[in-house]
Amino acid sequence: MKDLNLPEPITAYFNADANDGRAVARCFNPDGSVRDEGKTHTGLAAIEAWKAHTADRYRYTATPIKVEKNERTYFVTSHVVGDFPGSPIDLRYAFTLERGKIATLEISA
Repeated sequence: MKDLNLPEPITAYFNADANDGRAVARCFNPDGSVRDEGKTHTGLAAIEAWKAHTADRYRYTATPIKVEKNERTYFVTSHVVGDFPGSPIDLRYAFTLERGKIATLEISA
């Protein structure tokens, strides 16, 4: 990830993603949101629950391989490998940052 020069909140997210829901939630603003698999999760408790639920369903690793910036949004392509249908896959993570934390994250194929 160092080669991609990702902003600190995004680096923190990918590091936390390998751990647990609480670590992931700490990367977000209190009113932050995640959109994944067609559902939106808003607030730290909902983000923590989303990550815990995802970790219960799948074991995976996500390795950022490309980053692009468009205004306030960072688009990170990540190679995701795990025990889920369609693995491996490259997913697109769209991060919007505010006040040194993640304000929104949308994950799509």
